[in-house]
Amino acid sequence: MREFDVGPLHVYDTGGAHRLPVFYHHGTPNLGAPPEPLFADADRLGLRFVGYDRPGYGGSASDPGRDIASAAGHTARIADELGLDRFAVLGHSGGGPHALACATLLDDRVLAAVSIAGLAPYGAAGLDWFAGMVSPLGLRAAARGRAAKQAYEAAPTETDPGFIAADWAALAGGWRWFETVVSPAIAAGPAAAIDDDLAYVEPWGFEPADCEVPVLLVHGALDGCVPSAHSAWLAAHIPAAELRIAPDDGHISILNSAAGDLQWLAGHSAQP
Repeated sequence: MREFDVGPLHVYDTGGAHRLPVFYHHGTPNLGAPPEPLFADADRLGLRFVGYDRPGYGGSASDPGRDIASAAGHTARIADELGLDRFAVLGHSGGGPHALACATLLDDRVLAAVSIAGLAPYGAAGLDWFAGMVSPLGLRAAARGRAAKQAYEAAPTETDPGFIAADWAALAGGWRWFETVVSPAIAAGPAAAIDDDLAYVEPWGFEPADCEVPVLLVHGALDGCVPSAHSAWLAAHIPAAELRIAPDDGHISILNSAAGDLQWLAGHSAQP
């Protein structure tokens, strides 16, 4: 995998000029390296992963005050640099909203989008946004503003991420890869994660209802980090959305079936 910089952004590219590019949008707090456990499936399906560290993470310069919509500009800039006209997008957890931003704002370039265990907009009508979150205090602090979020991160009081047994098993097995992207993000300090959490609870800069490209929303019914009601709300408001709820999965174990999500992405990205 090649790593390089495009302006202030640090980029990862698995390469393959004749493969379908899939921009991967990472969660919080992660670096933006594409998910290695899916590389074999991507090879089988003829997919090329491109990812980047969101501002403030890894090798990307910080940009306090960025919103979710900024991901569309970042993605377009990287795609232009790589000479990629059309592409698909995939996001997990906090990366889900960023993938939806691209699908909505770059609808002339994005062929299809997948959001796995992603968030819905804060304050969404008819959604109790915090309901079912095992550890909501960090996001509740973000909803009170930057000063409150910074104060909370200086002395956090929650340690349970809301994972179920299947999540811990996934992290000890095929998804042990997360250690390589989460640990360095945490070690660098909370600034980038603070920017992420503020972006989640402030206006996103776009309306999911305006998305016109095919979208697959995937969620574990037992997710205690981002409850599945978030994807259900999105499915009810995005015109071309499909919803898959896995009854026995949580926030990480839902990725055990991601090969099928890639298959859907490849099929819905086929160009005539």
